[in-house]
Amino acid sequence: MKHLSKLARCNLCEWRCGANRLEGERGVCRAEMPQIAYTMLSKTLASYSVTMLGCNFRCMYCNAYRISQYPDAQWFYRDYVEPAVLADEAIARMTPDTDKISFTGGEPTIHLPYIEEVVQEVQDKYAGIGVGIATNGFCTPKTLRRVIDISTSISFEIKAYDDDVHRMLTGAPSTPVLRNAKVLATSARESIRVFRTVVIPGITEYQVLKIAEFIAEIDPTIPYRLIGFRPNFILYYHPGPGMALMNDLVEQCKGVGLTDVAWSGHYPTEIPGGSETEIAAQYLRRAGCHKYPRSCGECELRDQCPACLLEPWR
Repeated sequence: MKHLSKLARCNLCEWRCGANRLEGERGVCRAEMPQIAYTMLSKTLASYSVTMLGCNFRCMYCNAYRISQYPDAQWFYRDYVEPAVLADEAIARMTPDTDKISFTGGEPTIHLPYIEEVVQEVQDKYAGIGVGIATNGFCTPKTLRRVIDISTSISFEIKAYDDDVHRMLTGAPSTPVLRNAKVLATSARESIRVFRTVVIPGITEYQVLKIAEFIAEIDPTIPYRLIGFRPNFILYYHPGPGMALMNDLVEQCKGVGLTDVAWSGHYPTEIPGGSETEIAAQYLRRAGCHKYPRSCGECELRDQCPACLLEPWR
């Protein structure tokens, strides 16, 4: 618990609230003691992933807003878990190909003292295990240094380049994020997994090229990933990007010098052809179910259904 004493006056992010989270005070992130939403074993990332509650942004398009806006969203999750307990759980559930423990959210860096203690517990028992952190980049320079010190894989999201757009989307300024992106790229390039941006038609689609130019000036080899927006939260009724837009943005990014750009996720604009049942069957076949017609109660694979889509981005 020695690390958690630092939460008695929390200044981990650029809001620098100074809240005594150990005594129930809440700053902008609304977090008190570090709390866990859930954990999972990610086969795609070869990682034991810990999703933490709370965030210092209020992104109007957040696809995990019940987690990021906890407790205001009034969904309830796992709660506080002792670092040693979480470390033992992670080690027990890791498979031979698991190479790291990762922290996401919400925004995990608002809980950095807790993460440091979990990481120490894990590495004391599992030498050589890596550490991944996915962040919005709004931490202080001192916090960023600590994040770099414990991480082997960092996913860094730049929501927007222009300050007015960033503030409208997240409720926070972009300057600290861009500052930290540059520091990370110049002092810990080997730890960068990706820089990424969510593509929102009519909003961030015009920010992507500016972000790409910003990255290219620092290091054009940094992997840049464009994530297709899916309608959610306050932007529930805003359309997502089509495949043509995503492809075009990738080419624009390559045009300013980036060498490793890709996208994932787009908003379908057409319904597949076929009858009602055939349209549904097309999606099932993609997920691994080849039974037609379906009868799950009689299926010999019901205890190991291949259509259990663990990670839809695979």
